Amino acid sequence: MSLDYDVIVCGGGPSGATAALMAAQAGLRVALLEKRQYPRHKPCGGGMPMRVGTWLPGGIPEGVVETSVRYLHHTWKFQNGHLGAVCPSGVSPDSSASSLALWMVQRPRFDNALAMQAQQAGAVVKDGLVVRSLILDADGVTVKASSLGDGRRITWSGRSPHVIGADGANGVVAKAVKLRSRRRLAFALETELPHHWESDHPYLRPDVAHLEYGAVRRGYGWIFPKGESLNIGAGVFYPHRGKHTNFRSLRQELEQVIEGYYRQFNLNPSRERFPLYAHPLPLWQGREPRQTPGGQVLLVGDAAGLVNPFFGDGILHGVKSGAIAASAIASQQAHDYSRLLHREVALNFDAARLLAGFFYRFPHWCFTHVVQRPDGTEVAARLLAGDLTFSQVSGRFAQYVGRQLLRRA
Repeated sequence: MSLDYDVIVCGGGPSGATAALMAAQAGLRVALLEKRQYPRHKPCGGGMPMRVGTWLPGGIPEGVVETSVRYLHHTWKFQNGHLGAVCPSGVSPDSSASSLALWMVQRPRFDNALAMQAQQAGAVVKDGLVVRSLILDADGVTVKASSLGDGRRITWSGRSPHVIGADGANGVVAKAVKLRSRRRLAFALETELPHHWESDHPYLRPDVAHLEYGAVRRGYGWIFPKGESLNIGAGVFYPHRGKHTNFRSLRQELEQVIEGYYRQFNLNPSRERFPLYAHPLPLWQGREPRQTPGGQVLLVGDAAGLVNPFFGDGILHGVKSGAIAASAIASQQAHDYSRLLHREVALNFDAARLLAGFFYRFPHWCFTHVVQRPDGTEVAARLLAGDLTFSQVSGRFAQYVGRQLLRRA
């Protein structure tokens, strides 16, 4: 059966669901395809700045925020702990005046809530459909999909003048239209561990996230607190040359970080009951086409490589790109989408990539001179929220490094 829509969104994560929601609210006929049935598991830390709500119509869906992180506990090889507040100096962490808190969500619930909002706005949500192919012609795009588990037997076909590719780092859409052939992937490993908040450790609590810098090279480990669980993980964002294909060694390195957190907090999870999930993080690599020339196909979120090259976060930028793509199509500017997206993120991400190159090459120096500064956590929170941009701090950071090196000399 062939159906006609104004836009077909392939992928139902935050970027795709946001695009579907905003396109439907603009009066467009929208189909949202998701390969797994909602609510589905999605490997992800689930942390995001409060500012993500400003990009969502109506703000964050009700009931999806499990905890609000007000402090970051930084360690170097699980020692030298430093607790920093994300709120500006002089502002109470519990004050409504602080907008720098980090929200923690469970991705199955968050993604499902966004998709249901899109459906309520008029989008046709088709979960359990795997996109198999795209065919472009002069009049539009034909998308063919099949039910999950049906092999390659086509069970759904739709046509539209526009397709939004929101199907992740290894999605079909970008490959079908030969976009993003130059990619750089970071790698993360994580688990979601049920937890009752009765720990004797003063910093293992719902308003504190943990970051570990010295136990993994060119990356970091984390604990993100949720309502009744801990997301424990580690990521390598800039693997050493030659390690890109040595996934076993890379996984072992990340497993050691997670096990380090287990030991630190006396956690003894069963590997069978609480497995570790690996997933790629497509890092920003600079300006490049994120649409086909005529604007028939637009890429958003991980499919567009919009993971912050410094922090490794992607939810906020995925939501941004989904909103920008929907607006571009609704205003008949789909042909200009790449420029509109780059205007929002490129300068900041380019600067973030440069600073990340220094930070992950000299992590101990940065831990001592940057992370442990009295305002280090607040600056990180402002960068995550977009309240401060990497392009704004890059010059000052270079001057600061120069002064510290001169003092040492």
